[in-house]
Amino acid sequence: MEHLSVRLTSLSSSATLAMSQKSNELKAQGVDVINLSVGEPDFFTPDPIKAAAKKAIDNNFSFYSPVPGFLDLRKAIVAKLKRENGLDYTVDQIIVSNGAKQSICNTLLCLVDPGDEVIVPAPYWVSYVEMVKLAEGTNVILPAGIDQNFKITPEQLEAAITPKTKALILCTPSNPTGSVYSHDELEALADVLARHPQVVVISDEIYEHINYVGRHASIASFPVLRDRVAVINGVSKAYAMTGWRIGFLAAPLWLARAASKLQGQYTSGPSSIAQKAACEAFSGDQACVEEMRVAFKRRRDLICRLCREIPDMRLAVPDGAFYIFPDVSRYFGRSAGDRKVYDSADLAMYLLETAHVATVGGHAFGAPDCIRLSYAASDEAIIEAMRRITKALSELK
Repeated sequence: MEHLSVRLTSLSSSATLAMSQKSNELKAQGVDVINLSVGEPDFFTPDPIKAAAKKAIDNNFSFYSPVPGFLDLRKAIVAKLKRENGLDYTVDQIIVSNGAKQSICNTLLCLVDPGDEVIVPAPYWVSYVEMVKLAEGTNVILPAGIDQNFKITPEQLEAAITPKTKALILCTPSNPTGSVYSHDELEALADVLARHPQVVVISDEIYEHINYVGRHASIASFPVLRDRVAVINGVSKAYAMTGWRIGFLAAPLWLARAASKLQGQYTSGPSSIAQKAACEAFSGDQACVEEMRVAFKRRRDLICRLCREIPDMRLAVPDGAFYIFPDVSRYFGRSAGDRKVYDSADLAMYLLETAHVATVGGHAFGAPDCIRLSYAASDEAIIEAMRRITKALSELK
């Protein structure tokens, strides 16, 4: 007899992974699908990082690593946070995990009790709300639409905080919108949070280096929040290392110790070889990071130009990450033949089956009027994908 836990049955499947799987199934059938649903760079991991991994294998780094990660990697992360972000941490405040995704989940499981509230600005990354469910917390969704560039205001934040609020999840640059909070915008949010000392900020900064408007700003830089910000980052986006599965938490010592205790009971330390590669990523030549950022900016400009040529599609030009998140609600209710589009999920499926372009409906991100397109693809793929999308949308009447 099958009997799954309520914990599992309450979860939704990842819409981004589901769409990617559907596109792969079509590809396996011989269909020429352009996949703009995947949130990963299309670049290869830089050679010096791969060389460090090969050296680690030759040097027999094949044993269990310490639960919080190798000391040299944690030292490299401490140095990175000081050099690039002006943040002071000790190695004991760094916990290395199997990707930034685990770092976020660790943090929520350490903080949240049943009934505790977690404020999640929408649009949000699909897994945030599901992780809060896993922790048996209550999601408090703060909608921030395209007219406010998908960023919450201090007034919205103040109104959402209650005595039950345990945490705020903040992602900048944002997945799925590409919006970036400026230093001044973060300072205004920090001023609100200063009045509510029970609230911990989970600051997801995994897209830190894919930023087109200047220096990255971290909410951890404000002294008033110094002891209650959990900074989440990793190597996946900046160094094209998604499959290496290395992320980290930088946090107050009490929270870092708790995360290490938790991780020690269900995964232990991450891959020893991947950690040595990550150490080279943080410590080595950073030219590769800028090269990829420049390429993403060129692609951003290209896809935005093509998007603007599509009637009835509204776009807020993203300042970071590698996504656009256009409002496509004007297409809802239209039909092509006997095919009617009711919402963003329908539209994403219509584009996959008709134009053979994989996107993700905005309902999964808490923004049902939008769809997400990743421009982590070649210029040629972007041009062809947007040509197909334009044609398919023009057939909806």
